[in-house]
Amino acid sequence: MAKIIRFSDSDWYGLTAIAVIGVGAWLFRFQFIQPFWTVGACAAANHPAFCGPRAWVLWLQYEQAFGWAAFVLGLAAFVLGRRWFGVLAIGIGIAAVINFNATTGILGAALGLIAWIGLNTGRYRRA
Repeated sequence: MAKIIRFSDSDWYGLTAIAVIGVGAWLFRFQFIQPFWTVGACAAANHPAFCGPRAWVLWLQYEQAFGWAAFVLGLAAFVLGRRWFGVLAIGIGIAAVINFNATTGILGAALGLIAWIGLNTGRYRRA
């Protein structure tokens, strides 16, 4: 007979964290990176405050850091069986896809999801 798996509080917190990371990355991308006016505004001598974080996000995107961070966290979640590594891997994997680091971001998110499902189905022993 199959065991019925129910979400615990930490699962709901994890889903909330994933939603916050994903929506935050999406909002930042489409408010401060995508619009054409931000290029000119950030090139000006008296640039707005969002230009610093915008430059960091663009640099991290160029270096594929979002994707590799998601992949490393997903691998850690898969090997160690830790829920929050999986949650962060999924959230940062979504941010990686939004920031065009999809190849490694998807792999990391998938490994994090497999680890999370494994924790809920008994693949890993509860720590």
